[in-house]
Amino acid sequence: MANMGFFQLLMKKKELIPLIGFAGLAGCFAIYSSWHSLRKPDVVFNKSGNQEPWQDVDFTKPQKHITLNQQWKPIEELEKVRKITKG
Repeated sequence: MANMGFFQLLMKKKELIPLIGFAGLAGCFAIYSSWHSLRKPDVVFNKSGNQEPWQDVDFTKPQKHITLNQQWKPIEELEKVRKITKG
């Protein structure tokens, strides 16, 4: 049985055909879903090494989200802390 070919084994044990078909289909679905999730535009890989990417957002430019009657103003203490921690 060790030197029997794959298709010869399937011809001998036909009950393995649905099992191999479902396992193959599940593997193809797993590969497709992982490929599709990595190609989505909202998935971003942090290549810059910045651990806090939200600090790079410019709040003076309009963003994609909707804000009603809100004005962004920088906090002086936070800006001082940011300058000290960046070095």
